[in-house]
Amino acid sequence: MVFSSFIFLFLFLPLTVLAYFVSPRSYRNTILLISSLIFYAWGAANIIIALLVSCSIDYFLSKKLIPQNKFQSQRKLYLIISVGMNLSLLGFFKYANFFVEQFNNLIDTFGGSELTWTTIILPIGISFFTLQKISYLVDVYRGDTAPARNVFDYILYVILFPQLIAGPIVRYLDVANEIIERKTSIDLFLAGLRRFILGLAKKVLIADAMGTVADNIFKLSADQLSTPWAWIGITAYAFQIYFDFSGYSDMAIGLGWIFGFHFKENFMRPYLSLNITEFWRRWHISLSSFMREYVYYPLGGNRGTNFSTYRNLWLVFLVSGLWHGAAWNFIIWGAYHGAFLVFDKVLWLKISERFPKFFNVAITFVIVLFGWVLFRSESLSNALQYAGIMIGLNSPSELLLIPRAVLIDNRSCLLYTSPSPRD
Repeated sequence: MVFSSFIFLFLFLPLTVLAYFVSPRSYRNTILLISSLIFYAWGAANIIIALLVSCSIDYFLSKKLIPQNKFQSQRKLYLIISVGMNLSLLGFFKYANFFVEQFNNLIDTFGGSELTWTTIILPIGISFFTLQKISYLVDVYRGDTAPARNVFDYILYVILFPQLIAGPIVRYLDVANEIIERKTSIDLFLAGLRRFILGLAKKVLIADAMGTVADNIFKLSADQLSTPWAWIGITAYAFQIYFDFSGYSDMAIGLGWIFGFHFKENFMRPYLSLNITEFWRRWHISLSSFMREYVYYPLGGNRGTNFSTYRNLWLVFLVSGLWHGAAWNFIIWGAYHGAFLVFDKVLWLKISERFPKFFNVAITFVIVLFGWVLFRSESLSNALQYAGIMIGLNSPSELLLIPRAVLIDNRSCLLYTSPSPRD
């Protein structure tokens, strides 16, 4: 179930809102918990039991992570076990297919027999709620927050449906008090409704339209794709992914307001950034914050030499790329952004002030576009081929391919053909 689906908009959400506001305050968490379980089970019924079991284990172990308790000497062991369990689940569901594929490719190279494997379906939202679960465990271990009052509060935090499928990634300490007691009002409800509608419009009216353009251009073979249309295709994808992702964040924030929760902003006009460092302060802010707090700082952050700082930055974005997807192009995408972040610190931030802001915004956007080629392409080889066409390599002899709007299956889409004499 997605926020833009008819069943969510016209059945699930109205019934949930009605049940929530007609119920006594003491039952509202129960209403949200049941609704969230239904929401999750709708798309991943086969994993709901495993999710509930893992949440229960998290809650049990978090009691042993509190500083200055009787388990003091074993706290780090319990943290390793709890975080390791969550990473293992994420690794199995998200990366097992990838590693088996790489293993079989290696075996095939040496003429061996490939490993028989049943493809694993990725559970909805696992990338997001795994990070939330890890942040909760680490924050309890650090003493930044107290454990949840009970296991039901913790499960509600993990699977609260407004932010379950696409973020933002919410730290427990940011909503702990609101899980216990929160205020709702007609003004907050209407503000939430407006924010939700804005996000829905971003998703349906802009992202989906941009996606149609991008999809049809990326379908073209190399001998059909010219340099101008390659740039149009990746620019369309850049706006597709922004309006899709920020639209879901707007909808999540709006739904949170409706029910009395306040989630932090997740996007702040990232395509107006002056450099890649600023871009990652504006793009998917909750993920950048997680990577900084739970990966970059534990690696040492900037407390060592310049080399160790640059290494830590690069490693963080390598991890970020792997988190986004189990494929080499995602890993290279992370390394690509990590390299430009290092370049910012080494040189670009020192000299970019000499250039006009428009130039800095433009060059940053172009760097991001080439990164999106890696993100959007089906494989690393396809990404390299597409990027080559963008810079004029391997482009067809025709300078521009003419788009023709046609109607296929009652849907408007674009086909591309070379100019004919009549044209």
